[in-house]
Amino acid sequence: MQTVTTQTEAIETHTIAVLVDNEAGVLGRVIGLFSGRGYNIESLTVSEVDHHERLSRINIVTTGTPMVIEQIKAQLGRLVPVHRVRDLTSEGPSVQRELALVKVVSTGERRVESLRVADIFRARVVDSTNESFVFEIVGKTGKLDAFIRLMEPLGLIDVSRTGVAAIARGTDSL
Repeated sequence: MQTVTTQTEAIETHTIAVLVDNEAGVLGRVIGLFSGRGYNIESLTVSEVDHHERLSRINIVTTGTPMVIEQIKAQLGRLVPVHRVRDLTSEGPSVQRELALVKVVSTGERRVESLRVADIFRARVVDSTNESFVFEIVGKTGKLDAFIRLMEPLGLIDVSRTGVAAIARGTDSL
């Protein structure tokens, strides 16, 4: 019996910024490209960035082998309403942040501990009742994940996340 050893490519996470026309159906076409080919979207944010030119920016966090990432970028670039595609992960340094609202219901020592953890993570209390807090936390996805995990035993009942907002550092624009 002969054993064939093949080297598999590692799965990577990439943040891709896409400049598109701000018109009906564009987001559906972008999402359709991903779903139709079985690509996963881990985070998606969309916002108009130029009102006069009617342009929007889509930030997509996705995973795949280097070959799959290249296919995604090429296929995005062929969509008609797409003006530019940038891989912020591979093209140089970028700033990436996410915002989360985290609701914790607790009393007594668990309530005090949730405030201590929030202070360590620089989360702000944006709403408070006698039994609950809503914390606002901004940072890299891993920071938010860690904060949420620590809040689970302290009474976490709800989370709302924005998805990743990202931009290239330096003088380059999308």
